[in-house]
Amino acid sequence: MSVRRSGRHAKAAAAVLLPLAWNNRLLPALGLGIRGRTAAHLTFALGYATALGAHPNWLSPRGFRPGLLISAVVAAGSAAALTCPRTRAALAAAPDRTPEVRTAEWIAVHIPLGTALPEELIFRATLDPLLTTALGPRPALLIGPLTFGLWHIHSARAAGDPILPTIAATTAAGVVFSSLYRRTAGAVAPTLVHLTLNTAGAVITTSARKRARRGR
Repeated sequence: MSVRRSGRHAKAAAAVLLPLAWNNRLLPALGLGIRGRTAAHLTFALGYATALGAHPNWLSPRGFRPGLLISAVVAAGSAAALTCPRTRAALAAAPDRTPEVRTAEWIAVHIPLGTALPEELIFRATLDPLLTTALGPRPALLIGPLTFGLWHIHSARAAGDPILPTIAATTAAGVVFSSLYRRTAGAVAPTLVHLTLNTAGAVITTSARKRARRGR
């Protein structure tokens, strides 16, 4: 094995381990509120992307159309789900994980800047191309999304969610996001879809609880 190849593998290993240590160990130890976490996540993502050479390609013309189309489907499906009484009841009965800020701030600031943007910058714009260079596209499509799944261990534990199903679900989402990144040659499409998924989840859950309180 050449020195150059060994160096690529070492860089890839560091790129995998750094986000896991950050989100599951270092950030929780800081004890920050949601505003501090959003700022810290964005700062970490920008530093990680800069240090490791991200390829977000935000202006890729191939990213906007599929990103917007898939996002529209997600939004429409979420709105349709909210019309079903059983779905509304299940959402209203779920544990309340609304953060300590107003819903408008959560949706307008913390979901895009504290979740969707930093995670796509870390995992799709930086980690996926780095792993692809070091290991090849197929291993990268397994390792990158799995790392994204493992990134959610602490948040699942803190929320009282089952850890293994959370890892499985977020790994599957990571495969979709990574595939979108590759097909569109940029992070625009996966970021739009990621943002829409998280925003739609927040909106329909909040709406279901409000309707339940009004007795509708």
